[in-house]
Amino acid sequence: MTNNTDQYLVERTLEGDTAAFGELVDRYQNFVFTIAIRILKVTEEAEEVGQDSFIKAYDSLKSFRGDSKFSTWLYRIVYHKSLDRLKMNKRHRTYEIIEEITEDNLDHIENGLEFMLSEERSSIIKNCIDRLPEDEAAIISLYYFEEQSVKEIAKVTDLTEDNIKIKLYRSRKKLFSLLEGYIKPEISDRNGKAI
Repeated sequence: MTNNTDQYLVERTLEGDTAAFGELVDRYQNFVFTIAIRILKVTEEAEEVGQDSFIKAYDSLKSFRGDSKFSTWLYRIVYHKSLDRLKMNKRHRTYEIIEEITEDNLDHIENGLEFMLSEERSSIIKNCIDRLPEDEAAIISLYYFEEQSVKEIAKVTDLTEDNIKIKLYRSRKKLFSLLEGYIKPEISDRNGKAI
C-alpha cells in the first residue's frame, strides 16, 4: 500500500501516528471549510465547525469502516456539524426570491459566460453559490467542486439519491437564475452575441 492513500493515513493514525492525521487535515481542510462556509455563511463559525469536525473525525476514526471513501465520511461529519450549528444559532435568514427560468434562457446564460474572464467568472459563481440556501450550496459544492457522486452526497446528507437529484436540478436552475443577472448586460440578442 502506498503512503499517500487516505486508507493508509487512517491506518497509520489508528496506530498512533498523529502526523498521518495531520496529512489528512492538510489534504481536506480547504474543502471542509468550503462546505462549512456554504452552509453557515460566517467565516468564524465555519472555521470553528471545521476544527470541530476534524476533532470529531479524529476521535471517531476507529468507527470509520471504510465502506465509503474517507472524504465522504469526513464531509458527512462537516455537513451535520454545520447544520447543528445553524440549529443552535437559530438564525433566521432571508433569501432572495429567485424566479424560475426557462430552458430557453439557459443557452443565453451559457453563451454569456463565455465572454467573461476566468477569474471574474469564478468570483461571480462563488458569489451566486453563497446566495443559495445553505443545504443547496453544500450539495452544489460537493457535486461540482469535490466531484462527489449523487450516491456519495446521499451518504453525506442522509437524503435519498432521488432527493439529491431533485435538489441538484433545482439548485442549478436557481444558480443559473442568479447568474443571469450578471450575464444579461453581456448579451444582446437571442444568439448570445456580445453587446
